[in-house]
Amino acid sequence: MKKLSIAAFLIAGTFVFSQETKRTEEVKDSRDKALIVKTDHAELDAKRKAAEEKAKLPKPYDPKADAQKDINKLIAQAKKENKNIMIQAGGNWCIWCLRFNQFVQTTPELKNIVDKNYLYYHLNFSPDNKNEKVFAQYGNPGDKFGYPVFIVLDKNGKMIHVQQSDVLEQDKGYNLEKVKAFFNEWIPKS
Repeated sequence: MKKLSIAAFLIAGTFVFSQETKRTEEVKDSRDKALIVKTDHAELDAKRKAAEEKAKLPKPYDPKADAQKDINKLIAQAKKENKNIMIQAGGNWCIWCLRFNQFVQTTPELKNIVDKNYLYYHLNFSPDNKNEKVFAQYGNPGDKFGYPVFIVLDKNGKMIHVQQSDVLEQDKGYNLEKVKAFFNEWIPKS
């Protein structure tokens, strides 16, 4: 009888212990999930704000464009006008690409430098059109630096510089002096 009582006690104890352990794990899991939800909420809020900002910005990239044909035309024009070609590679999906475009277009000092010295082109990279052959000609800089990435061509279409954009950033935008220095560095020499 003692053996039966001890066996019953051990079985009941094991059952109670296993139930208690499960409850503890459930509580731990629910706390973990609560933390994830809080993190997701902040991340979702940031994504919502970025989407609102993105919706307000102009969309300069055309996934349907024949990029090679467009660049060939720019090279012919650059020879006539003695200008370099500034290719801003990225897409309308990229908030930093749209911010840079907006920064240049709404900052008279930068717009003046660009308009006077460059032919500017927005080279699309998106699921709709990755422009793989065009990017391959320039060593696929987006793979290395992300987007936007800038490809500077001389008036003959020769690549003379590739510039990653993160070194031009400041807070949630771009640094005027750094962008101005970048543009001024690649002005064609007469």
